[in-house]
Amino acid sequence: MTKKGSRRFTVDNWGYPPHNRQSFQQVQSLFPTARLCRGSGPITKFDLDPRDITHISYEVNTGTKRSVQQMLQDGYTDAFIVVKDNTILHEQYSNGMAADSFHLLNSVSKSFVGMLAGIQVARGLLRETDLVTQHIPELANTAFSESTVRHLLDMTAAPKYGEDYADPNADFWVEAQVMGWRPALKNIDSAATLLAYAKTLTERKQLDGEKYHYRTVLTNVLGMVLERAGSADLQEQLQNEIWKKLGAEQDAAIVVDNAGFPYVGAGMNTCARDLARFGQMIVQQGQFNGEQIVPKDWINDTRYADARAKSNFAASNYGRMMPGGHYRNQVWVENAEKGILVAIGIHGQVIHMNMQTQVVIVKLSTHPESANGALFQDGFLAMRALSQSL
Repeated sequence: MTKKGSRRFTVDNWGYPPHNRQSFQQVQSLFPTARLCRGSGPITKFDLDPRDITHISYEVNTGTKRSVQQMLQDGYTDAFIVVKDNTILHEQYSNGMAADSFHLLNSVSKSFVGMLAGIQVARGLLRETDLVTQHIPELANTAFSESTVRHLLDMTAAPKYGEDYADPNADFWVEAQVMGWRPALKNIDSAATLLAYAKTLTERKQLDGEKYHYRTVLTNVLGMVLERAGSADLQEQLQNEIWKKLGAEQDAAIVVDNAGFPYVGAGMNTCARDLARFGQMIVQQGQFNGEQIVPKDWINDTRYADARAKSNFAASNYGRMMPGGHYRNQVWVENAEKGILVAIGIHGQVIHMNMQTQVVIVKLSTHPESANGALFQDGFLAMRALSQSL
């Protein structure tokens, strides 16, 4: 293993294996970031009840049994923490990571934006039926011209945008180059900010609300809407409305573009314990640290959604991978009845939240591939079995 002190990654190779094993813990040394300060309040303490849960087994699709320990060993795990009722049952770190280490979350970042939206809706600052252009008139002549906040929240808006991570020229990577993530894609016509990039999306892939189609740009535009509606920098809102109220141990950090706007679609960095606090807040229906942080109604809407959201998801490729599930408010819902919600990021970032058993599991990883279906599925099976058994 490469030691942290002998840095081998650069801005050109940091996102590729084996360099991501080191770089995902040191993103702040590569790109400009904004801090979400934890504030001066007390840390919300976890109780400790250590248990050996790694022997727990689960059945894979072949009918054979695997253990949680096998999943962790095979899954390029950097951090793994299991919490129930605000009590840490298991915690382990590898690959040079520690309890106070930062780790890139990739698309787990999106779920923070979805929860902030619920806070704004409850305060009357925003309506789900608002047109995007009511808040961002600069997008009037783009494919967002008829999109609503709800279309952004549920990934059903119209813009054409490809998110095939295996394609080095996919729109996802072209947008990411705005932050310097893929410098080889930068050219004289490249957008300098996330808003400028969104303005280039003039072609429609579908009708607004027609079907579910996962696209990171929709989260970034949702963040722009929230910034305008909340009349404060987006990072300030995330800090004051969510992060400080969790009683976090560490600050968080988000990669920003040239205008200082945070890359909320994929750029957040935190420690594992603080992600567990966020997950506990969600399984406790938005309540944490003695305060209702996210409205209970918003958590329930995320969990149960509506018939349209479910049918849109079922008709997509993701519907076949997560049958009976749906996507709502920037959160994946694996099983509404059991209350199993999931935040997911490429290269193996997961918060598994079981509202029925009040178990939260955080796994931070550095898979070699962005979207290795077999590794993700193995992790999901293990975490589902684990959360239902505790």
